[in-house]
Amino acid sequence: MTRTSLRLRLLLGAAVAIFIALALAWAGISLLIHDYIERREVAQLTALAEQVVAGLSIDSAGKPVIDPAPADPAFQSLASGVYWQVAGPGGTAQSPSLWDQSLPDRPAKTDGWSSATVAGPFDKQLTLVSRRVQPDVRAVDAIVRVGANDQEMREALREFDTRLALSLGLLWLVLSLAAYAQVSLGLRPLDRLRHELDRLRRSPAARLSGRHPQEILPLTEAINAMAAAREADLGRARRRAADLAHSLKTPLAVVAAQSRRAREAGADAAADGIDRAVEAAGAALEAELARSRAAAARGASGEANPQQVAEGLVAVIERTEHGEAVIFTVDIDPALRLPIEDSDLAEMLGALVENAARHARRQVRIAGRRDGEDVVLAVEDDGPGMTEEAVARATQRGVRIDETGNGHGFGLAIVRDLAEATETGFRLGRSPLGGLAAELRWAGAEADRA
Repeated sequence: MTRTSLRLRLLLGAAVAIFIALALAWAGISLLIHDYIERREVAQLTALAEQVVAGLSIDSAGKPVIDPAPADPAFQSLASGVYWQVAGPGGTAQSPSLWDQSLPDRPAKTDGWSSATVAGPFDKQLTLVSRRVQPDVRAVDAIVRVGANDQEMREALREFDTRLALSLGLLWLVLSLAAYAQVSLGLRPLDRLRHELDRLRRSPAARLSGRHPQEILPLTEAINAMAAAREADLGRARRRAADLAHSLKTPLAVVAAQSRRAREAGADAAADGIDRAVEAAGAALEAELARSRAAAARGASGEANPQQVAEGLVAVIERTEHGEAVIFTVDIDPALRLPIEDSDLAEMLGALVENAARHARRQVRIAGRRDGEDVVLAVEDDGPGMTEEAVARATQRGVRIDETGNGHGFGLAIVRDLAEATETGFRLGRSPLGGLAAELRWAGAEADRA
């Protein structure tokens, strides 16, 4: 897939959208869990602080007394991570777990417990709850603080965040694969449309089917309308070309008659010039008619028997002026079949055989064989052949073969146009007989065996 691929754009868009959604989900879930755990931790510390307040009193010297002290064993162990401390006007009382340390002095409210995360004793971070209370009627204030080391809680939250990220990452992968399947399924009608467009390209009479999703039906209808207009234009153009070619045949016949009269009158040089001009014009007309037939052949389907076509052509050409002096050899398997109409094959093969007979010295060979999955027909002669430069020019699109000036001219031009119309491979080269080898190739053609 390239950067201009619609499939790639849809997949990237889906993957990015899913990633952003899951990232926001991760942040939201993490925030909720952190808030819940921290609130729970504060609630537990508040419950411990209320136990301290339940046993709090102020002696006559203003020093806090806790009796009974909270029963939690963690308060008795040195640096256990759980601590309480009460500060009064006459001194401070604290849990044995603090030893010689003290809890940070934080502002305390009188109307409720406040919480904060602070740096605590023994270089540990604490979650601290505090409150200002009056334990007796003397209106003497005491500040109660209870703290707990929150390192384990923070580590647990970090581990939760990591596992949540991994889980959501796996979910992103699964959803991305699901998006790939969805995009592939959604674009499948476009693959069918592409195949139908390829058939439409090869055959002006073809049309796109109506078996497409509703969203692209307006597009297929517009393409069908354009194809119908193109087919009508091609039909009119072919008819005009054929009419023009046929209308010129009569004037050429008249000119040829005048040439014969000139020759009878002894003007041989003038008659020769007229004959050459008539022959060139007639060849051009035949080429245009062949191109019209090539346009009509585009997209046609059929099954041709190359041996029968070749033998029928040889039976006609060997009776012509050039063919009667040449030995023809046909070496084609009778079971060989080609995906082309008999008339189109006869048009191409006839031009090649006639061209070979015109330039051969003594021999023309027509052979058919399988080359892997392809079927190849070759017409070879023992004439002078063509130079490599002429062959290179002859196989270029848009180059008139007759411009090479080698005499092979319109016959090969007709074959090339028909080959392009019927999607047949066409190649020229040097024959083992010494002359020109013209090869027609049908890719992936099936050979039916009797």
